[in-house]
Amino acid sequence: MKEVLDQLRMADVGKILENEPLANHTTMKVGGPADIFVEPKDIESLKKTMEIVKQNRMKWRVIGRGSNLLVMDEGIRGVVIKLGKGIDHLEVNGEQIRVGGGYSLITLATAMSRKGLSGLEFAGGIPGSVGGAVFMNAGAHGSDISNILVKAHILFEDGTMEWLTNEEMEFSYRTSILQQKRPGLCVEAIFQLKALDRQKVVETMQKNKDYRKETQPWNYPCAGSIFRNPLPLYAGQLIEKAGLKGYQIGGAKVSEMHGNFIVNTGNAKAEDVIHLIHYIKKTIYEKFQVQLETEVEIVGNHL
Repeated sequence: MKEVLDQLRMADVGKILENEPLANHTTMKVGGPADIFVEPKDIESLKKTMEIVKQNRMKWRVIGRGSNLLVMDEGIRGVVIKLGKGIDHLEVNGEQIRVGGGYSLITLATAMSRKGLSGLEFAGGIPGSVGGAVFMNAGAHGSDISNILVKAHILFEDGTMEWLTNEEMEFSYRTSILQQKRPGLCVEAIFQLKALDRQKVVETMQKNKDYRKETQPWNYPCAGSIFRNPLPLYAGQLIEKAGLKGYQIGGAKVSEMHGNFIVNTGNAKAEDVIHLIHYIKKTIYEKFQVQLETEVEIVGNHL
């Protein structure tokens, strides 16, 4: 481990921390330590980091802003690479933009609306990074990433990097090829937007942002939607019908505002969240014969 730390520091790849609590890097504010935590200062530094990780045969994973992530209390062994500052570049070329995977999706949607560029209004209230949004085909208000993505620059499990077109990403509801078929993460993306009346774009995006604030519990640490909607049904409605709003295990509680959100009341452990997820799934199946699937990504050792 020390040798890998020394190599990373020698290569000057960016911020490097040892035994860094991942609760500091997830929106739910839970999660144990990463053996080695790296925040590369640019894409070249990310490539260097991957070379060192591969040479030393270290386990590794990439995270973004941690909004759709539940890290277990034992943490993550090996190297955790965060796409953040340094991989948050933005180039606007007419109606097409190229943006780093570490860029905040909300910030991007706001900035583009102010330029009168339409296409990202749906993302005005979605926390997380561009990379994470591409990975899971994030969406809301009848639109999603697949509607605007031209191509994505992907870092694959073997450390190689490649551009994939929209078709090659094999998008469907809250999924992409990166989740199972070809595991990888998006380090930058090219989106095709459309110039429209600036005022209309801003108004639509603000309306979407306000709707999120009014209906979702962003005043508590949470990870966003916990379950995928079993369309045509909605997870939040099923959980509410089952009388589970406000149900609590340890420091983890089903939001009283929205049934598909689990909030950290202040001292939650990842184990509390996992137990609550299992309890919700069991209850919904018993009451409605619907098998809920998690939308939140669970990483590390867990039940």
